[in-house]
This record gives sequence, structure tokens and C-alpha cells, in this order.
Amino acid sequence: MNQSTGSLKSQNGPAAKGEDTSNALGGFQRELSSFAKLNVPPEIIRALPAEFAKRHGILPFEITNGIIRIATSTPGNLRVIDDIRLLSGLEVEEFPAPAAEITAKISECYQVTVEKMIENLDPAKTNGEVKDLHDIEVMANEPTVVNLVNLIIATALRERASDIHLVPFENTLQLRYRVDGLLQENPPPPKHLHAALVSRIKIMADMNIAERFMPQDGHIQINHRGARVDIRVGTMPTIYGESLVMRLLEKNSKVSTAEELGLDAPRSKLLANLVEKPHGLFLTTGPTGSGKTTTLYSILQSIYTPELKILTIEDPVEYELPGVAQIPVRPSRNFTFATGLRAILRQDPDVVMVGEIRDSETAEIAIRAALTGHQVFSTLHTNDATGAVTRLVDMGVEAFLIASSLEGVLAQRLVRKICPSCRAETTVATVVRDKIEALGGRKIAGSVFIGKGCEHCRNTGYRGRVGIFELLALTPELKELILQKRSNAELKSTAQKNMMTMHQDALQKAAAGITSLEEILRVSSGDLQE
Repeated sequence: MNQSTGSLKSQNGPAAKGEDTSNALGGFQRELSSFAKLNVPPEIIRALPAEFAKRHGILPFEITNGIIRIATSTPGNLRVIDDIRLLSGLEVEEFPAPAAEITAKISECYQVTVEKMIENLDPAKTNGEVKDLHDIEVMANEPTVVNLVNLIIATALRERASDIHLVPFENTLQLRYRVDGLLQENPPPPKHLHAALVSRIKIMADMNIAERFMPQDGHIQINHRGARVDIRVGTMPTIYGESLVMRLLEKNSKVSTAEELGLDAPRSKLLANLVEKPHGLFLTTGPTGSGKTTTLYSILQSIYTPELKILTIEDPVEYELPGVAQIPVRPSRNFTFATGLRAILRQDPDVVMVGEIRDSETAEIAIRAALTGHQVFSTLHTNDATGAVTRLVDMGVEAFLIASSLEGVLAQRLVRKICPSCRAETTVATVVRDKIEALGGRKIAGSVFIGKGCEHCRNTGYRGRVGIFELLALTPELKELILQKRSNAELKSTAQKNMMTMHQDALQKAAAGITSLEEILRVSSGDLQE
């Protein structure tokens, strides 16, 4: 047995039949800070049941010469020592350590991970991919498959993933989690379990497991650590079988304020002035996954009072807002944004949120609602704030309607935040500086920050995300340009006289050590130029 190292010091432990333990114990006389790095082999962990170890707060970490060595915060409990002797058939030697560190190490060593479960799958029992539908259904309900699916979902939630991707290829099955906007590859399940795993998830989502050649959508609702989690499931047929994506939405998540989302104090004040107007249209814009809906939730939370009737129509309802009536669209029953918005306006609302303006009909109804005394919020897919005007014109909305109704636009992206546990100051690489200056036309001076990578951020250097924004308030000058049907370039040039661009906001956050220049380049793709 290899000698383990740690932060433990022997206490009350018997000498094993006269052996000299001075050398064996030498590795345990170190500082307590090294306890977290203690490497415990799986065969040592299996010497004591997980439930027993957790209940008594003990961690076995070495077996040698008929002695099992354990870490405990309460040494000297003779009843526990006797139980360990009975369970392991070994003599016991105790080493005191802080209870919190022992608890964390027990959780780490005894937790079942997707990787461990995949390693322990018996190929003999699951050899060969199952083709018969009845056999697939039977296998989908096998404990191994059920537990593996549950573990994949639980691991994704623990890793703060927003999506789970399961994609088949000719000889492999790819499992990836989207964390902080980027996909991270994980050890894949065996390819021959693909059909069973997809079928198990379909059963959970109340989908048709017999249909494997058409896209399907489903929904799963689970409870995880006291929070309700909604999972949107989508399948898509590929040449090697069904690809599957699960989007995870925690319903009990706290809605962030504008400042927590990353908006600075002056623009937070301007945003408050824009959204507190009694009527008009306010839009958030950006690509898919840029946090537009989250920003609208933050706005609705900030303006809510019992005197206001607030209704939303969404696809889907991502978070539940107290005091707000939220309505999901149901395309299968012809209940779309347009039909829902018409019905909502007959419910005497003061404030209406439309999840997304996707077509000219929805745009027309939303704008007319804003002109008839309602406060309307919605989202659009555009690259910048002024692009919202061009997009509405492309949908067929008259310029005079846009100029009369639109009060403000908030364009945004999400960038990863540097992990605070491994943040370090560094100089700007020449190639990065040149690319940033080409985007923004300004010199980058001084030092910047990076994340070196640590266990808290899975060695990525980043943990969490923050928004970068540009907030456009429609001035009389801009409204006149809209009426004259001027180009987006002209609108942008005029708007930037009184507006901080997303690129400028991103550079400020990089200078403050919130994000990195490399991350700005990753999200910019040339569309954050000043």
C-alpha cells in the first residue's frame, strides 16, 4: 500500500503488534492546509460504508499491516472504534482533523460521479446496442440506466450548467455540459447505452419513445436540494441516432438587480427612468443566451407594486415572479405570442412583457399596445441597440410607429468573470492588445488580469458571468432620424454621442479585473466595435 500524505497527527492509536510506526506516520505530521489534497484510494473508501462514515464524521485514508487509519474530529469514541473493527476486521488508529474539512473530504470521496459509474458498468451485462423497441423500453427502466440519467442531471446542476448535450457519433457518445456559456466535455457513457439513455429521458419528459425519426420536445420537473428545476428536453434525429439537449431552469433562483447583472450606477439610474414611464416600448437585444429575459425579469421586479397589473407571455416561463401573472405560449394549440398578446390586452394590464418579438404581427400588436397607454417590454435578436430599429423596420413596422412608441433599448452580451480564487495580474500580450485596439481604436496600457485556473473553476480561470451593456435612450434627435428612415450607421453614430458602447463597457470591466481581454475577444466577433 502506498504511503498517503495528509494533515493528520496520530492520537490514541495502538501500535500494530510491536511495529515501528514512526516512519509510517511521518507523512501525517504536516500542516492542516494539506488535508484537502489527501489522495484516498477507492479500495480504502470501500472499507467502510458511506452512510456510516457520514453519520460519524470519519474518513478512512490508509490500510497497512492490519490497521485502518481514520481521520476524525472526535477521537476516543470507543463504540465507534468497535463498530469500525467489526465492519473492517482491522485494528483502528485515529488521527484528529477539523470537522469541516473531514465532512468536505467525505463528500468528495464517497460521492458517486458520472465517471465512476461509467467505469463500474459491467460490459458483459450491457454488451451490444439494443435495437428492438421493447428491449429499449425495458433497458430504459433498468436501475443502472435510471441512476446514470439521474446522476448526469445532478452533476450538471452541481456544476452550474445551463444545458446538457448528449450527441451520438459513429463509435462514441458525446456528453457535454454548458457552463458559463461554454461547452465542457465530460467522460462519455458507453455508446451501446445511447438508445436506453435517450428513451429513459423521453419517459421522464412524457415523450414518444417509439418516434425516433422526427424532432420532439418535452418537459421534466424535478426537485433538487429544495429548489424546483424545470428541464426542457429536445431531441433531433441524426445519422447516428437521436441527439438530445436538456436545458436546466431553476425556478426558485433569485432574480438579480441591474447592478448585480453588471450595469453601473449612472446607467442603472437612466434605466430606472426609462422603465418607469407609464407607457411606451422598451426592448432588450442580443443573441440567444445573452441574458435578455433575465434582464427583463430584473426590470419587472424593480417596477412591481400592488397597484400595477403585470402580465407576461413567455416561451417558456423561466423564473416565477411574485405578484406577476405569467403565461406560457402553447404553439401546439395555436396559442402563440400574437394570439396571447391580443388576449392579454383584454385583461386590463398596466404592464405587459412579451418574451420575444418574432414576427411582424407580434411587433405590430406590441407597438400599438405601447401607443394606447400600456407599458410593454420585449426582446429582439440584434447585435446592438440601434439595430432594434432596423429590425422592426425589416418586420414591416412603420417608422412613425417606432418613433412614437420606442423609449429605450438595452443591448447586451454575457462575458465570463475571472475566478476570484485564482485571479492574477499580468501584462497584455501583444497579439491580444493589437486585436483589442483594432476593435476599439484605442490604446491598451498597463497591466490586466487573468485567471490561472484552480479547483474552484475547474481550471478554466473563470467562474460565473456578468453582462456588458449599451443603453440607448431615444432622444428627439434620434426619433427624427427614424422618421427620416436613416441607416443604422447614422443612427449608431448619433447615439454614441451620449451612450457608452458595449466595447467600452467591456474594457472597463477588464481594467477592473472583472473579466479578461481574451474573454472580450471571444464574445466580440467584431460586433462590439465603437
